Amino acid sequence: MATAAIYCTHKELKRVFPQLDSFDNKKSIYGWTEVATNKYAAHNSGLVTQLFADGEDLGPAQSAHTDLNVEGEWFYNSAEDVLYYYSASNPADKLMEAGEEFTAMVTQYRTDASRYLDSMLDPNMPREAFKDKSGNFDYLIIRTTALIAANFMIKAHDPNSELANALMEEAMMNIQNINEGKAALSFQVTRDSSQGVIRDVSYTNGSIRPVDTRGEWSGTYDLIKVIITTGGRIGTATYSVYIKDSDKLKNNQVVTDEVINGDYQQLAGGLQIRFAGDDMNPDSGSTANVSGTADEWEIEVFGKYEDVDNSNGKAVKMTRIRKNSRLY
Repeated sequence: MATAAIYCTHKELKRVFPQLDSFDNKKSIYGWTEVATNKYAAHNSGLVTQLFADGEDLGPAQSAHTDLNVEGEWFYNSAEDVLYYYSASNPADKLMEAGEEFTAMVTQYRTDASRYLDSMLDPNMPREAFKDKSGNFDYLIIRTTALIAANFMIKAHDPNSELANALMEEAMMNIQNINEGKAALSFQVTRDSSQGVIRDVSYTNGSIRPVDTRGEWSGTYDLIKVIITTGGRIGTATYSVYIKDSDKLKNNQVVTDEVINGDYQQLAGGLQIRFAGDDMNPDSGSTANVSGTADEWEIEVFGKYEDVDNSNGKAVKMTRIRKNSRLY
Protein backbone atom coordinates (compact mmCIF):
# COMPACT_ATOMS: atom_id res chain seq x y z
CA MET A 1 0.00 0.00 0.00
CA ALA A 2 1.32 3.43 -0.94
CA THR A 3 2.30 5.73 1.93
CA ALA A 4 0.36 8.99 2.08
CA ALA A 5 2.51 12.00 1.26
CA ILE A 6 3.81 14.42 3.88
CA TYR A 7 3.53 17.87 2.32
CA CYS A 8 6.36 19.66 4.14
CA THR A 9 9.83 18.66 5.32
CA HIS A 10 11.37 19.30 8.73
CA LYS A 11 13.45 22.11 7.19
CA GLU A 12 10.44 23.69 5.47
CA LEU A 13 8.49 23.61 8.74
CA LYS A 14 11.35 25.39 10.48
CA ARG A 15 11.47 28.07 7.77
CA VAL A 16 7.80 28.84 8.36
CA PHE A 17 8.09 28.44 12.15
CA PRO A 18 11.67 29.32 13.27
CA GLN A 19 10.83 28.69 16.96
CA LEU A 20 10.35 24.98 16.20
CA ASP A 21 13.26 23.70 18.32
CA SER A 22 11.89 25.32 21.47
CA PHE A 23 8.94 22.92 21.42
CA ASP A 24 10.92 19.78 22.20
CA ASN A 25 8.59 18.04 24.66
CA LYS A 26 11.16 16.13 26.71
CA LYS A 27 10.88 16.43 30.50
CA SER A 28 13.67 16.04 33.03
CA ILE A 29 13.60 13.13 35.50
CA TYR A 30 14.77 13.81 39.06
CA GLY A 31 14.74 12.05 42.44
CA TRP A 32 16.94 9.06 41.64
CA THR A 33 17.72 6.57 44.40
CA GLU A 34 19.95 3.49 44.20
CA VAL A 35 17.83 0.37 44.85
CA ALA A 36 20.51 -2.21 43.98
CA THR A 37 24.07 -2.18 42.73
CA ASN A 38 24.12 0.09 39.63
CA LYS A 39 20.32 0.08 39.54
CA TYR A 40 18.46 3.33 40.18
CA ALA A 41 14.80 4.20 40.50
CA ALA A 42 12.84 7.44 40.09
CA HIS A 43 9.37 7.28 41.68
CA ASN A 44 6.39 9.27 40.37
CA SER A 45 8.21 9.95 37.11
CA GLY A 46 5.06 9.99 34.99
CA LEU A 47 4.65 7.99 31.81
CA VAL A 48 7.98 7.25 30.11
CA THR A 49 7.91 5.87 26.59
CA GLN A 50 11.51 6.80 25.73
CA LEU A 51 14.48 7.64 27.94
CA PHE A 52 17.47 9.88 27.17
CA ALA A 53 20.73 10.30 29.09
CA ASP A 54 22.67 13.50 28.28
CA GLY A 55 20.75 13.62 25.00
CA GLU A 56 21.47 10.02 24.01
CA ASP A 57 18.49 7.88 23.07
CA LEU A 58 18.75 4.78 25.26
CA GLY A 59 16.67 2.63 22.95
CA PRO A 60 13.63 0.50 23.79
CA ALA A 61 12.69 -0.42 27.35
CA GLN A 62 13.43 -3.85 28.80
CA SER A 63 10.61 -6.25 29.77
CA ALA A 64 11.11 -5.93 33.54
CA HIS A 65 13.39 -4.15 35.99
CA THR A 66 14.93 -7.51 36.88
CA ASP A 67 16.31 -7.69 33.32
CA LEU A 68 18.49 -4.60 33.80
CA ASN A 69 22.16 -5.58 33.85
CA VAL A 70 23.78 -3.57 31.03
CA GLU A 71 24.83 0.11 31.07
CA GLY A 72 21.96 2.31 29.85
CA GLU A 73 19.15 -0.25 30.09
CA TRP A 74 15.85 1.00 31.54
CA PHE A 75 12.31 -0.04 32.39
CA TYR A 76 9.15 1.85 33.32
CA ASN A 77 6.65 0.21 35.69
CA SER A 78 3.35 1.84 34.77
CA ALA A 79 1.42 0.14 37.59
CA GLU A 80 3.67 1.69 40.24
CA ASP A 81 4.81 4.75 38.23
CA VAL A 82 8.49 3.95 38.77
CA LEU A 83 11.31 4.39 36.26
CA TYR A 84 14.33 2.08 36.60
CA TYR A 85 17.76 2.76 35.07
CA TYR A 86 20.97 0.71 35.10
CA SER A 87 24.27 2.62 35.16
CA ALA A 88 27.69 2.51 36.80
CA SER A 89 27.37 6.26 37.44
CA ASN A 90 24.70 8.10 39.39
CA PRO A 91 21.96 9.40 37.02
CA ALA A 92 21.63 12.46 39.28
CA ASP A 93 24.88 13.61 37.68
CA LYS A 94 23.40 13.32 34.16
CA LEU A 95 20.66 15.05 32.26
CA MET A 96 17.97 12.35 32.35
CA GLU A 97 14.96 13.09 30.17
CA ALA A 98 11.79 11.29 29.16
CA GLY A 99 9.87 12.02 26.02
CA GLU A 100 9.72 11.44 22.31
CA GLU A 101 12.73 11.70 20.03
CA PHE A 102 12.42 15.20 18.56
CA THR A 103 12.76 14.36 14.89
CA ALA A 104 10.22 11.55 15.21
CA MET A 105 7.85 13.91 17.02
CA VAL A 106 8.18 16.56 14.29
CA THR A 107 7.57 13.90 11.65
CA GLN A 108 4.36 12.89 13.38
CA TYR A 109 3.15 16.50 13.55
CA ARG A 110 3.97 16.95 9.85
CA THR A 111 2.06 13.78 9.05
CA ASP A 112 -0.93 14.81 11.15
CA ALA A 113 -0.96 18.25 9.50
CA SER A 114 -0.84 16.70 6.02
CA ARG A 115 -3.79 14.44 6.76
CA TYR A 116 -5.69 17.36 8.29
CA LEU A 117 -5.08 19.39 5.13
CA ASP A 118 -6.28 16.43 3.04
CA SER A 119 -9.52 16.39 4.99
CA MET A 120 -10.12 20.12 4.53
CA LEU A 121 -9.40 20.45 0.81
CA ASP A 122 -11.98 19.79 -1.88
CA PRO A 123 -12.16 15.97 -2.17
CA ASN A 124 -12.23 16.25 -5.97
CA MET A 125 -8.70 17.66 -6.05
CA PRO A 126 -6.06 15.12 -7.21
CA ARG A 127 -3.55 14.83 -4.35
CA GLU A 128 -0.97 13.25 -6.64
CA ALA A 129 -0.93 16.50 -8.67
CA PHE A 130 0.10 18.73 -5.76
CA LYS A 131 3.68 18.77 -7.10
CA ASP A 132 5.04 21.22 -9.64
CA LYS A 133 6.99 20.32 -12.77
CA SER A 134 10.21 20.02 -10.71
CA GLY A 135 8.66 17.37 -8.47
CA ASN A 136 8.26 19.69 -5.47
CA PHE A 137 5.02 20.34 -3.64
CA ASP A 138 3.46 23.72 -4.38
CA TYR A 139 4.66 26.30 -1.88
CA LEU A 140 1.09 27.09 -0.86
CA ILE A 141 0.61 23.41 0.09
CA ILE A 142 3.97 23.37 1.91
CA ARG A 143 3.27 26.57 3.84
CA THR A 144 -0.27 25.63 4.79
CA THR A 145 0.87 22.23 6.08
CA ALA A 146 3.67 23.85 8.07
CA LEU A 147 1.27 26.38 9.60
CA ILE A 148 -1.06 23.58 10.69
CA ALA A 149 1.81 21.51 12.13
CA ALA A 150 3.12 24.53 14.07
CA ASN A 151 -0.38 25.15 15.41
CA PHE A 152 -0.62 21.56 16.62
CA MET A 153 2.77 21.75 18.35
CA ILE A 154 2.02 25.02 20.12
CA LYS A 155 -1.46 23.92 21.21
CA ALA A 156 0.08 20.80 22.81
CA HIS A 157 1.92 23.17 25.18
CA ASP A 158 -0.52 26.07 25.36
CA PRO A 159 -4.11 25.38 24.23
CA ASN A 160 -5.01 29.08 24.43
CA SER A 161 -2.00 30.39 22.49
CA GLU A 162 -2.77 33.48 20.38
CA LEU A 163 0.22 32.65 18.17
CA ALA A 164 -1.24 29.22 17.42
CA ASN A 165 -4.59 30.78 16.58
CA ALA A 166 -2.93 33.29 14.22
CA LEU A 167 -1.05 30.52 12.40
CA MET A 168 -4.22 28.47 12.00
CA GLU A 169 -6.13 31.53 10.79
CA GLU A 170 -3.66 31.93 7.91
CA ALA A 171 -3.83 28.20 7.15
CA MET A 172 -7.63 28.24 7.00
CA MET A 173 -7.57 31.29 4.73
CA ASN A 174 -5.22 29.41 2.37
CA ILE A 175 -7.51 26.37 2.39
CA GLN A 176 -10.54 28.53 1.65
CA ASN A 177 -8.75 30.27 -1.22
CA ILE A 178 -7.72 26.95 -2.76
CA ASN A 179 -11.21 25.46 -2.43
CA GLU A 180 -12.87 28.56 -3.86
CA GLY A 181 -10.44 28.87 -6.76
CA LYS A 182 -8.95 32.15 -5.56
CA ALA A 183 -5.49 30.56 -5.35
CA ALA A 184 -4.12 28.40 -8.15
CA LEU A 185 -1.88 25.37 -7.69
CA SER A 186 0.63 24.60 -10.43
CA PHE A 187 -1.39 21.74 -11.93
CA GLN A 188 -4.51 23.86 -12.35
CA VAL A 189 -5.51 25.57 -15.56
CA THR A 190 -6.50 29.17 -14.87
CA ARG A 191 -8.36 31.64 -17.06
CA ASP A 192 -5.08 33.25 -18.16
CA SER A 193 -3.05 30.04 -18.58
CA SER A 194 -3.36 30.29 -22.37
CA GLN A 195 -1.49 33.62 -22.22
CA GLY A 196 1.55 31.98 -20.65
CA VAL A 197 3.52 32.34 -17.42
CA ILE A 198 7.08 33.66 -17.85
CA ARG A 199 9.78 32.21 -15.57
CA ASP A 200 13.53 32.85 -15.40
CA VAL A 201 15.71 29.86 -16.23
CA SER A 202 19.05 31.66 -16.49
CA TYR A 203 19.18 35.43 -16.26
CA THR A 204 22.42 36.98 -15.08
CA ASN A 205 24.00 38.90 -17.93
CA GLY A 206 21.94 41.90 -18.94
CA SER A 207 18.86 44.04 -18.52
CA ILE A 208 16.79 43.02 -21.55
CA ARG A 209 14.10 40.52 -20.64
CA PRO A 210 10.60 39.40 -21.70
CA VAL A 211 7.99 41.31 -19.75
CA ASP A 212 4.64 40.49 -21.36
CA THR A 213 2.76 38.21 -23.72
CA ARG A 214 -0.49 38.68 -25.57
CA GLY A 215 -2.82 36.43 -27.52
CA GLU A 216 -3.94 32.90 -26.65
CA TRP A 217 -2.06 29.63 -27.09
CA SER A 218 -3.70 27.54 -29.80
CA GLY A 219 -2.04 24.21 -28.98
CA THR A 220 -2.07 21.88 -26.00
CA TYR A 221 0.23 22.13 -22.98
CA ASP A 222 3.75 23.33 -23.76
CA LEU A 223 6.82 24.81 -22.12
CA ILE A 224 8.24 27.39 -24.53
CA LYS A 225 11.96 28.18 -24.43
CA VAL A 226 13.11 31.75 -25.17
CA ILE A 227 16.82 32.63 -25.31
CA ILE A 228 18.90 35.68 -26.14
CA THR A 229 21.12 34.66 -29.05
CA THR A 230 22.94 37.94 -29.70
CA GLY A 231 23.81 40.41 -26.98
CA GLY A 232 23.40 44.15 -27.28
CA ARG A 233 20.90 46.97 -27.02
CA ILE A 234 17.26 46.90 -28.03
CA GLY A 235 17.40 47.06 -31.80
CA THR A 236 20.56 44.93 -31.86
CA ALA A 237 20.01 41.97 -29.51
CA THR A 238 18.24 38.93 -30.95
CA TYR A 239 16.17 36.09 -29.53
CA SER A 240 15.15 32.56 -30.55
CA VAL A 241 12.16 30.44 -29.54
CA TYR A 242 11.75 26.68 -29.12
CA ILE A 243 8.57 24.64 -28.56
CA LYS A 244 7.93 20.92 -28.12
CA ASP A 245 8.16 18.34 -30.86
CA SER A 246 7.07 14.70 -30.91
CA ASP A 247 9.96 13.70 -28.65
CA LYS A 248 10.33 16.34 -25.94
CA LEU A 249 9.74 19.90 -24.80
CA LYS A 250 11.83 22.88 -25.98
CA ASN A 251 13.20 20.93 -28.94
CA ASN A 252 11.66 22.53 -32.06
CA GLN A 253 13.02 25.93 -33.05
CA VAL A 254 10.28 28.19 -34.43
CA VAL A 255 11.91 31.64 -34.18
CA THR A 256 15.56 32.16 -35.12
CA ASP A 257 17.66 35.23 -34.24
CA GLU A 258 14.80 37.73 -34.38
CA VAL A 259 15.96 41.30 -33.62
CA ILE A 260 14.38 42.65 -30.41
CA ASN A 261 12.57 45.93 -31.14
CA GLY A 262 10.71 46.49 -27.84
CA ASP A 263 7.26 45.96 -29.40
CA TYR A 264 5.13 42.80 -29.41
CA GLN A 265 6.87 40.21 -31.58
CA GLN A 266 6.37 36.64 -32.73
CA LEU A 267 6.45 33.90 -30.12
CA ALA A 268 4.50 30.79 -31.22
CA GLY A 269 1.02 29.27 -31.40
CA GLY A 270 -0.89 32.54 -31.55
CA LEU A 271 1.16 34.27 -28.85
CA GLN A 272 3.34 37.35 -29.10
CA ILE A 273 6.07 38.44 -26.70
CA ARG A 274 7.42 41.84 -25.69
CA PHE A 275 10.91 42.54 -24.34
CA ALA A 276 12.01 45.57 -22.35
CA GLY A 277 15.18 46.95 -20.81
CA ASP A 278 16.03 49.46 -18.12
CA ASP A 279 15.70 52.16 -20.74
CA MET A 280 13.94 51.67 -24.08
CA ASN A 281 16.33 54.14 -25.76
CA PRO A 282 18.61 52.03 -27.98
CA ASP A 283 21.52 54.37 -27.27
CA SER A 284 21.25 54.01 -23.48
CA GLY A 285 23.48 50.96 -23.20
CA SER A 286 20.81 48.45 -22.13
CA THR A 287 22.41 45.08 -22.90
CA ALA A 288 21.81 41.36 -22.76
CA ASN A 289 23.99 38.27 -23.11
CA VAL A 290 27.17 40.35 -23.08
CA SER A 291 29.21 37.52 -21.54
CA GLY A 292 28.34 35.00 -24.25
CA THR A 293 26.18 32.83 -21.99
CA ALA A 294 22.58 32.86 -23.17
CA ASP A 295 19.94 34.32 -20.89
CA GLU A 296 16.98 31.94 -20.97
CA TRP A 297 13.33 31.97 -19.97
CA GLU A 298 10.51 29.45 -20.15
CA ILE A 299 6.86 30.24 -20.76
CA GLU A 300 4.37 27.63 -19.55
CA VAL A 301 1.15 27.61 -21.57
CA PHE A 302 -2.11 25.66 -21.69
CA GLY A 303 -4.45 25.55 -24.67
CA LYS A 304 -7.15 28.19 -24.84
CA TYR A 305 -9.80 25.45 -25.02
CA GLU A 306 -8.63 23.67 -21.85
CA ASP A 307 -11.16 23.47 -19.02
CA VAL A 308 -10.55 26.01 -16.28
CA ASP A 309 -9.81 24.22 -12.98
CA ASN A 310 -9.94 27.08 -10.53
CA SER A 311 -12.70 29.51 -11.15
CA ASN A 312 -14.77 30.97 -8.37
CA GLY A 313 -17.73 31.44 -10.64
CA LYS A 314 -20.57 29.19 -9.51
CA ALA A 315 -23.87 28.33 -11.10
CA VAL A 316 -26.93 29.86 -9.51
CA LYS A 317 -30.09 27.80 -9.53
CA MET A 318 -33.08 29.90 -10.55
CA THR A 319 -36.62 28.92 -9.62
CA ARG A 320 -40.05 30.45 -10.06
CA ILE A 321 -42.55 30.48 -7.24
CA ARG A 322 -46.32 30.90 -7.34
CA LYS A 323 -47.72 33.56 -5.03
CA ASN A 324 -51.29 34.77 -5.05
CA SER A 325 -51.89 32.98 -8.36
CA ARG A 326 -48.97 34.85 -9.96
CA LEU A 327 -45.61 33.55 -11.06
CA TYR A 328 -42.49 35.31 -9.73
